[in-house]
Amino acid sequence: MLYRQPLRPVQSFLILFFSITLLMTGLALPSQAEITLGRSSDTAPIVLDGKVLFQVSKLTQFSAKDRAKQANNSLAQAIRDFAAAQDSSSVPTVEVVPGPLPTLRLADRHLLTVTDRDVMLGKQPIDQAVEWQTAINDAIGIGLKERTPTYRRKAILNSGVAVLLAIILHCGIQWVRLRWRRQQLRTMQDTKRPLVLLGLTGLQLLVWGGVGYYVCDLFPQSRTLLYLVLRSFDEPIFSLNQQEYGIVDLLIVMGLILGLWAIVRGLTLLLKSKILQLLGVNRGLQDAIAILTQYVLTGLGVIVILQVLGVDLSALLIVGSALGLGIGFGLQNIVSNFISGIILLLDRPIEAGDFVNVGNLVGTVEKIGTRSTELRTLDEVTIIIPNAHFLEKEVVNWSHSSPVSRLHLPVDVAYGCDVERVQAALIESVSHHPEVLAYPQPQVQFLGFGESALNFDVLVWFREPRQQYYLKSELFFRIEAMLRQYKIEVPFPQRDLHVRSPHLDQLIDLLVQQRTEDAPHLYYPDSVRSHPPNQSISSPPKPMPKVISRSLSPDIDLAELVAQMRGEQGLDIQDRRHRLNIYPQCFVGSEAVIWLMKTQRATRKEATRIGQLLVQKRIIHHVLDEHPFDDAYLFYRFYEDEQHE
Repeated sequence: MLYRQPLRPVQSFLILFFSITLLMTGLALPSQAEITLGRSSDTAPIVLDGKVLFQVSKLTQFSAKDRAKQANNSLAQAIRDFAAAQDSSSVPTVEVVPGPLPTLRLADRHLLTVTDRDVMLGKQPIDQAVEWQTAINDAIGIGLKERTPTYRRKAILNSGVAVLLAIILHCGIQWVRLRWRRQQLRTMQDTKRPLVLLGLTGLQLLVWGGVGYYVCDLFPQSRTLLYLVLRSFDEPIFSLNQQEYGIVDLLIVMGLILGLWAIVRGLTLLLKSKILQLLGVNRGLQDAIAILTQYVLTGLGVIVILQVLGVDLSALLIVGSALGLGIGFGLQNIVSNFISGIILLLDRPIEAGDFVNVGNLVGTVEKIGTRSTELRTLDEVTIIIPNAHFLEKEVVNWSHSSPVSRLHLPVDVAYGCDVERVQAALIESVSHHPEVLAYPQPQVQFLGFGESALNFDVLVWFREPRQQYYLKSELFFRIEAMLRQYKIEVPFPQRDLHVRSPHLDQLIDLLVQQRTEDAPHLYYPDSVRSHPPNQSISSPPKPMPKVISRSLSPDIDLAELVAQMRGEQGLDIQDRRHRLNIYPQCFVGSEAVIWLMKTQRATRKEATRIGQLLVQKRIIHHVLDEHPFDDAYLFYRFYEDEQHE
């Protein structure tokens, strides 16, 4: 299965922007007599119904724009008047009035004066006037024809046919897109698929753009509106060295620069993949040479393009120095990363293919770019790191100069183990691994005596830094198996607590006696009672007889036991709540077991059997009669308390 890598968003944006730039430039071309990068204010166009007829120059008293504006307004008013008077026998045309400065008149009104600045080289003013007359009369004739009902019906029909054709072409391209995506694109390379889809999308946009331009060109009103829109792109937005530049000029420059970038990019890839690779240059040096070559060729190409188009570079340097100071503060991080990238390419502390540690990140350097470096981790995750990080922070380069490295494996064994036997076991466990180098030989160092173990460190040499984590795991598996084979114990941290107090047992007996001496003990016959008050604490306690066999004896005084359990120092009998229900005059089974253990000198098992005996004798019962007596958080009640209620 091929590795799928989508087209980068930046490349997609650049390609789409380049296509739109070409489309906008192409649409702007028919609206102008000629396209030059940068325009002065010496000339202005004469336009009728969105068509440029010719250019007029400026005079000493009037600017070119003022002359063109007055003439354009007169032509627009005249064409409207002629269209309203189409039933007249004759339509006035432009006439030439000879003289030192020939003039053009339309409907007995002054239209233009032909000056020496308007005359083309090698022509006379009268010849220029006649040429302008012919152009204006032809435009007026076409304008009147386009305003007739017959032409409008034909134009509407042609517009419908064009739109229908555009719909058919759009659906056809969409069908091709879907079909190629299902069949043909499956066999293409992953890098070509987005380009083909983007090309199909651009073709659809080109179809609708061409149809829209064709429809707008059929009608004089829409053609005039289209001209105004496209002319707004050509309006000057800034000037340099008496040259005015508009949006179209910027689009042309950017389109040429993008084309230059694509050409230079292809040349650098060819240089890297064909020439440098055949020469046996390593991967890191290939990237450095390719990127530096791309920078140099792009810079020289931009300078050549601007000079060919007539842009004054000295003016750009002045503007660039002024803007650079302000932009530098806002883009200082980007500039810092850019300079850091150049330093990395020249100094080469890291190269593509190196295995490095950058802070908490560990991985292989995939690519060193102009602003950032791509690092692929052991989890096959690509991380983008700014270039400045490699110069500002400590970087561990496992592949620098030599990939051979030493690996530390800490091992702890229990006290009492034979250290020579431990050393032999550790050396044997790591020596036969295929990734461990035979020279330098593996070593075992005795680090010292730990709190609960003897500390050793196994040192092995290997040549693949990327495999160190896998190698470490495999060696630990081998060491554990070898230690078990040699019967060497691996300890775990433990603590032994020794309490030395000769009076501790006496103190515990005294506390128990003080808590229970006021309560009479109900024992079976011949059972052992508590110590009398005059008995010495230091005297050894009498041995406790086994009472398990007597726990079910019929000689037990149950009446006295019940009286003590219901007495002041007996059980905690009170009203208790459970799940919104109140159970009056009851006690807890586990508390009764503890009370019996303290007062009757019984074990937990014996205390539980006494409670069960009380249930059998129908002295106590579960409040809901659902459970026998048990050492648990269950409520029990004396039948005597129910009779009192």
